[in-house]
Amino acid sequence: MSRKSVVARQKKRERMVAQYAAKRKALKEAGDYEALDKLPKNASPVRLKNRCGLTGRPKGYVRFFGISRVKFRELASSGKIPGVTKASW
Repeated sequence: MSRKSVVARQKKRERMVAQYAAKRKALKEAGDYEALDKLPKNASPVRLKNRCGLTGRPKGYVRFFGISRVKFRELASSGKIPGVTKASW
């Protein structure tokens, strides 16, 4: 599990990206790169990192479910993810 400060920082970035999305889009369309440069750096969507929604793990992220491969395997094996079954043939 990631440190709480790392997860909190990521959530703060997500809020900032959502807050400044419209303003960034308008400035980009206008071509005003000087004003765009004055926005907070954490308002850029490039600074976001996909993290597990349950543990905050940055690696092994399964995009469709929004969790890491480790948690995905645990939840799928215990039958807590609907429609997901273990393969057998």
